[in-house]
Amino acid sequence: MQIKFLGTGGAFDIDYLNSAALLEFRGMHILIDCGFTVFTALVNKNLVNRISHILITHLHNDHVGSLANLLLYKRIIEENERPVIIYPSEHFKNQIYRFLEMQVQDPDKYVEFVSMEHLEGVTFVDTFGQHSEGFQTYGYIFEEEEQRIVYSGDLGNPDILFDKLTKLPPLNTHVYHDITFNAQNSGHTYYKKLLPYLNGNEVFGYHCDPTQNPSDNPIRLVFYEKSLLA
Repeated sequence: MQIKFLGTGGAFDIDYLNSAALLEFRGMHILIDCGFTVFTALVNKNLVNRISHILITHLHNDHVGSLANLLLYKRIIEENERPVIIYPSEHFKNQIYRFLEMQVQDPDKYVEFVSMEHLEGVTFVDTFGQHSEGFQTYGYIFEEEEQRIVYSGDLGNPDILFDKLTKLPPLNTHVYHDITFNAQNSGHTYYKKLLPYLNGNEVFGYHCDPTQNPSDNPIRLVFYEKSLLA
């Protein structure tokens, strides 16, 4: 299991591209989120043809803004088989479907939908309302052999995610968590809220402007971890 980030910035951190990652997992190549900079990054890095599955944390533009472009390109330009969107709930599947209908008219022509319940080793954390009031978001947990990768999505409070982790069997766990250095930003996790969870977990911060990283922050940022970048 291996994760590589295509971007590590937030919605307005253009220099660092939208946060998204490619995960090699149980024979699949999963794209996690596809914001408005992601399709360009995939084309520039010649990675479009590797994507077999797609997983979305939520439907904000910096997480799905170029999803339709990707699906159209794979179908029309590469003439590949339809990729699979893995969905955690029927409600969220319907939201993604309606979102795509406005752009490609007939989503089933370009993508297949498969419920997460049919895939071994991946589970979701329902974080509804934890990023934006009344808005659906998800975090995801991947397990393969003795390794666990956790991807937070956008989350204002880390407690719900780490409470889930404490109930799971101990494994070598790497947590990739959105982070903010502004205590007033309630839509993302202020870095000091993550400090109690550093014991027993390898935690990396993403979805931020790394130049704003305060000197007292002990959490490693994905942007500076070259082995984590695609």
